Amino acid sequence: MPSTAILDKKKQAVADLAEQIKNSPAGVIVNYEGISVENDTKLRKALRENGVTYKVVKNTLTSRACAEAGLNGISKDTCLNGMTAIAIASDNPIAPAKVIKEYAAKIESFTILAGYLDGAVIDVATVEELAGIPTREVMIAKILGSIQSPLYKLANLLSQIAEKQGGEAEAPATQEAPAEA
Repeated sequence: MPSTAILDKKKQAVADLAEQIKNSPAGVIVNYEGISVENDTKLRKALRENGVTYKVVKNTLTSRACAEAGLNGISKDTCLNGMTAIAIASDNPIAPAKVIKEYAAKIESFTILAGYLDGAVIDVATVEELAGIPTREVMIAKILGSIQSPLYKLANLLSQIAEKQGGEAEAPATQEAPAEA
């Protein structure tokens, strides 16, 4: 029978992980089997740069933490088998899916198992779809571009009309004052 100190540590680990999951907008569960140390280091760096926490936690503890966080669809029965890790977003819900999908495409044995978004469990297809969403900056640029495009067209049209009218219109005749002697 395990000592109470070990059980208390495990309970605290589960509570901490459950709290992180509850406070995050999204996360991804992966099977990291077969990833080299070099690729794992690159993956962890990319995740850190995007504000994502990446942890290797025992499947039993992850399962209990997910259940405590209300994500009953993530368990040992569904996807927590083998060598798994969890990537937890801090603020950008797209970040873990984007980075993980990029590495899953590079490394054959590295696979996405499941994920969660706003407190709901999502499947692999939804995680991959989420990864395809452009970043906030790209979306803002696209919106601004679509707003500016009609304005540029209007300005160009008005400029062409002004040039056309300016070329055909005669200048008003000026009257010269009579010269005084």
